[in-house]
Amino acid sequence: MSTMREAAEEYLAMRRGLGYKLRQEGRMLRQFVAFGEGHGLEHLTIEAALEWATSPSEADPSWWAKRLTVVRVFARHMATMDTRTEVPPADLLPRGHQRPTTPYLYSPEQITALVGEAGALTSPLRAATFTAFIGLMAVTGLRTGEAMGLDRDEVDLAEGVLLVQGTKFGKSRLVPLHPSTTDQLRSYARRRDELCSRPSTLAFFLSGAGTRLTHTNASKTFNRLLRATGICTLLGAAKPRLYDLRHSFAVATLVTWYSQDADVTHLLPALSTYMGHISPATTYWYLHACPQLIAAAATRLEEVWKESA
Repeated sequence: MSTMREAAEEYLAMRRGLGYKLRQEGRMLRQFVAFGEGHGLEHLTIEAALEWATSPSEADPSWWAKRLTVVRVFARHMATMDTRTEVPPADLLPRGHQRPTTPYLYSPEQITALVGEAGALTSPLRAATFTAFIGLMAVTGLRTGEAMGLDRDEVDLAEGVLLVQGTKFGKSRLVPLHPSTTDQLRSYARRRDELCSRPSTLAFFLSGAGTRLTHTNASKTFNRLLRATGICTLLGAAKPRLYDLRHSFAVATLVTWYSQDADVTHLLPALSTYMGHISPATTYWYLHACPQLIAAAATRLEEVWKESA
C-alpha cells in the first residue's frame, strides 16, 4: 500500500493530467500530508483533517472551509484504495457564498504604517518580503493567493508586467505595473537574492525561511503588523484582513474616478479585467459595500439631475 504522500502525488498527477492546474490546492494538500507525517498519521481521519484545516486560528472561516475541501476531495480518492480513510462530511465547515457586507478599508496612512512596520520586522528577509508584498497588493489589488503564487519568471521587471496564472476562475492575465512599483520590486529582488542566494522555491516572494509564502505564515505576520500599528475595529465592525488590501484598492480607484468626474461606466470593464473579475457586475459589488462609493455615486447622480433639469 502506498504512503499518503505517494498517494497525494499520484492524485495530483492524475488530476493535472486532466487539465486541472491545482497550484494552490497542490501546495495545501502537501502541507496536510506533512502535517499527517508529523503527527504519525497512518491513514486519513476526519479529526486530523479538521485540526489541520482550522490550524490558522485567526483565519476567516471560509479559508478553513477551503482547506478542508482540498482534503475532502483527496479523501474520496484515497477511500478507493484504503478503506480506513475517513471522508469529512460535506456539511463540516460548509463554505458559504455570502459576501461580507462591510470589508475593512485601509486608508493610505494605514497602508503606509503597515509597510513601515513590515520593514522593522526582526528577520531581514521577512522584512524585505512583507514590505514589497504588502505594497504590491495595495497598488494592484491582487488576490492574496495570486501574489503568493507569483514565480520569478512571471514578474517581468524589464517590461513592468506581472503574469498571473491559475486565477480564481482558471484564467491568466497580464497586470501592468506603475514604474515606481517596478522599481520597488526590482529593489526587493536584489535584497532577496542577497539574503537568500539558494532558495528552495522559484517563488518571487520568499518567507523568512526561504520558502514560498503561505496563507498561514502571511496571516500571522500581517496580524502582528496590525497590532503593531494599532489598526483595529470597533465591536461588530469588519475585522481587518490581508485580503482587504484588494478591497481598498478597488474602492480607492472608484472613488478617485468619481472625484475626477470620469466615466466610471466605461472604465469599469478595464478595472474588472485588471483585477481578474469575471465580469463588471462583480466589481460593482464594491459600490454596495462601501459608504464612500455610495456617497460618490449619489453625488454624481445629483449632478446629472441638475444638468438635465
